[in-house]
Amino acid sequence: MLPEEDLKIIKKELGREPNLVEQGCFLNLWSEHCSYRSSAPLLKTFTTTGENVLIGPGDDAAVIKFEDGYVLAIAMESHNHPSYVDPYNGAATGVGGIVRDVISMGARPIALMDPLYFGPLDTPKNLYLFEQIIKGIAGYGNCIGVPVVNGETFFDRRYRGNPLVNVVCVGLCKEENVMTACAKKAGNKLVLAGSSTGRDGLGGASFASRDLSESAEAEDRPSIQVGDPYTEKLLIEMTLEAIEKGYVQACRDLGAAGLGGASSEMAAKGGLGAHIIADAVPQREPNMNSYEILLAESQERMIFEVVPENVDAVLALVQKYDLNGAVVGYLTEEPTYTVEFKGETVAEIPIHFLAGGAPTFERPATSPAPREEGSRPEMQEDLKTEVLKVLSSYNIASKEWIYRQYDHEVQLRTMVKPGEDSGVLRITDKNGIALSCGCQPRTTFLDPYAGGKAVVYENAMNLAVKGSEGLAIVDCLNFGNPERPEAYWQFKHAVLGLGDGARELSIPVVGGNVSLYNESDEFKTAIPPTPSIGMIGKVDLETPLPSGFFAKAGDSIILVGETTPEMGGSEYYACLGIPETGKAPAVPENAADIVKAVIKAVKSGKLSSAHDLSLGGIAAGLARMCRKLGAQADLSGIAGEMRADELLFSETPARALLATAEPEAVQEILKGVPCTVIGKVGGNALEIKGKGFEISLSLEDISEANGSLTRFMMG
Repeated sequence: MLPEEDLKIIKKELGREPNLVEQGCFLNLWSEHCSYRSSAPLLKTFTTTGENVLIGPGDDAAVIKFEDGYVLAIAMESHNHPSYVDPYNGAATGVGGIVRDVISMGARPIALMDPLYFGPLDTPKNLYLFEQIIKGIAGYGNCIGVPVVNGETFFDRRYRGNPLVNVVCVGLCKEENVMTACAKKAGNKLVLAGSSTGRDGLGGASFASRDLSESAEAEDRPSIQVGDPYTEKLLIEMTLEAIEKGYVQACRDLGAAGLGGASSEMAAKGGLGAHIIADAVPQREPNMNSYEILLAESQERMIFEVVPENVDAVLALVQKYDLNGAVVGYLTEEPTYTVEFKGETVAEIPIHFLAGGAPTFERPATSPAPREEGSRPEMQEDLKTEVLKVLSSYNIASKEWIYRQYDHEVQLRTMVKPGEDSGVLRITDKNGIALSCGCQPRTTFLDPYAGGKAVVYENAMNLAVKGSEGLAIVDCLNFGNPERPEAYWQFKHAVLGLGDGARELSIPVVGGNVSLYNESDEFKTAIPPTPSIGMIGKVDLETPLPSGFFAKAGDSIILVGETTPEMGGSEYYACLGIPETGKAPAVPENAADIVKAVIKAVKSGKLSSAHDLSLGGIAAGLARMCRKLGAQADLSGIAGEMRADELLFSETPARALLATAEPEAVQEILKGVPCTVIGKVGGNALEIKGKGFEISLSLEDISEANGSLTRFMMG
């Protein structure tokens, strides 16, 4: 039902009461999910342009220049609410939707990433959600032949009533084949192609803009789309062939708000109107009415603008790929959105009022009451046990059980597989791309601005250890109910932090998605603020890529960056049961210089190993690098006044571990940023010592701890 205030605005503009079909159009297109009503003013603070940005925010996907006439399309979306109600189909259609966003730009999808956030796996419900969401992503991505090359999986009790499923897709095409969703000319036909239209997904856009109720699974299941990856694969090939042959003038994926959303937005972008003939739409269910046909979010559908003389050729391609297709309308000079059903006009709306006319505003924002930072926990006597406890935490443990279900080598581009800081794909003989995703929810909860900035640096360092400088960022801003002033304050300050971090590194934010109202009535809680991002950068493949693990005995280990004792939001404190104690770590002022210095060191070709430091700090970073070789590290020289546990587990941003046979030469490259040789690679154990402590972990100890999640899931 339309909010009363919106209904008043609509009635005033139309000069009459909107009918049921028109109300449905406004309900969906004016939802937070489609119109960014309370987020648009904040998103305008991002820097979205740059020398490599061809298409920024506002289309189905952004397009970034690469080289040799190639461009990259990149997009990020959420499918959070659907994945709670129906986890397999919710996750699968999240993949399908983001892939179509990339296809609609004329690009072939070449990679997926999946930042995922769950409640602890200590209840049957959470375990079921976790398993089914992973299966949904694997089932869809594997069938359509797009590799999942990177991801993040994070567990926190506040996600137990509202898991987050975010997906990034990257595509590749020649610049001359880039397509947009901007309609070109009145009189051109609108051709719908792909799957037939059913009643699935009705109200999906408006459903995504409200809290989840305790009875969500039963009452909201009709809002969940059902995917068919085999149809999607055919649609990929049909769409790309139609674009390559020059048959398509504009293209848009049918996602949120279905045909009504895609057709009205496409026409409005071109300053045109549209006339839709609803009963011309291929339907899979009997007796569908105009409301259902217009707003259903059935999957695997695209709409094309086609000049009249090419319509038969497009429909022939539709038939060739055994898809459904039909002319469902045409573009008009008059800027009106008109829907016809069985010869009668069932909707007639000024098109710019429908698609782009929703009032946007900043909501009241109130900072939460000052938080008690809590007392510093007592120093634990057995530090070896604490290191193993942190390593076996599901947030740090190997995610092998997850990514081995994904086909990450299909298309034969993957050079660095899941399990390292970033995935790497070959694009040309000389260059590739590095891809990273994720965020730091607990840090953002404690300090939204610091957390928003830290997520940029975390992903930038993931790219840097492969020698890659960020080209573009896409985001998925997952927050609670923006109508609560404290939740909106979190959202606002995380956006500001993210934007400032991106500007410091000169990486444009080129697109993304806002997912608000992530709250659960069942648990009376909101998710932690989760500004998840995807980042891509260019990689020089003529320089050997350092491994994320220790590779050569005798190498010196260099710690880059400065360690501080700010422990708030750390995985160590979470393991102690005090995740909201302490001060969140701040991004150091010279963080951009540190990232650039690491990139320069990697590009020198003098490193055999390089690894970002994040969750679990130095202790976890060293241990995770000890896959086949051990190491000896002496942290005495960087300890200062820090306690041993702070030194081991601090998660100060903008730090990395580098291993090299030429430490003096690498330190010269790193000159100007903090860097210290802390040890050597070799042996069958990780030995760490500092002021007043010594820890020894065998490779078997590390492997056992690191495999905790996989062992649990294997049962």
